[in-house]
Amino acid sequence: MTGPRGGEGRRLEILALEDIPEVRSGDDLPGLVVAALRRTPGALPLGPVDVLVVTQKIVSKAEGAIVDLRSIEPRPEAVAFAERWDRDARQLEVVLREARRVVRMEHGVLITETPQGFVCANGGVDASNLGPETGSIVTLLPADADASAARVRERVARELGVDVPVIVSDSFGRPWRWGIVDVAIGVAGLVPLEDLRGTPDHDGRTMRSTIRAVADEFASAAELALGKIEGRPVALVRGASFTRGEGSIRDVLMDSRFDLFR
Repeated sequence: MTGPRGGEGRRLEILALEDIPEVRSGDDLPGLVVAALRRTPGALPLGPVDVLVVTQKIVSKAEGAIVDLRSIEPRPEAVAFAERWDRDARQLEVVLREARRVVRMEHGVLITETPQGFVCANGGVDASNLGPETGSIVTLLPADADASAARVRERVARELGVDVPVIVSDSFGRPWRWGIVDVAIGVAGLVPLEDLRGTPDHDGRTMRSTIRAVADEFASAAELALGKIEGRPVALVRGASFTRGEGSIRDVLMDSRFDLFR
């Protein structure tokens, strides 16, 4: 279902929310986001062209999607791969346990399909920016990041009186290009894709293959303000165009019939 568009895409503003503390398992993440919105100058009042982007790391930590590497006994395959490519065998073991399918395991790179349907390096298992226990723990992807986003959305609407769409983001690599970008792994309150097929472009030509990855664009834009090492895990993106609706990240996942990498 789709609804009114938010914003006209004329001007974009991104605010990294301030003073979000180190998140731990069991913390009230929606409450922390609301408190940060109240503290951040210029964030309030919220409006119809606002979208919140929350990074995966704090969602996973709050939800307890954490594995203690000290409890992991890696299989021989993981040990051999780790020794050859200077990897942590315990972390590789966690990736293999979480994988629905191993896509490639070569040149020190392990690409898997996750239970959520994502195809990504290391199955989304992450060892960076984990606070005092860095090196001893890893985070897993949220089991249902759409639901995680929905919980933040509901709390913001209840306490601040505005229904703001929420995106959960994570860093993914891309085929054929170096570097990572943030993409959406969970959405609530917006349609993650804009299908422009069958509509005319600026010159009147009918577009036949253009589908805009709106939620991914929000995630990537927010990352420019959040960074990777600055300890800023939530951003408010204001002014971009999007379509309101009850979308799901499942709408973004490509059917195997069209996936050239399977």
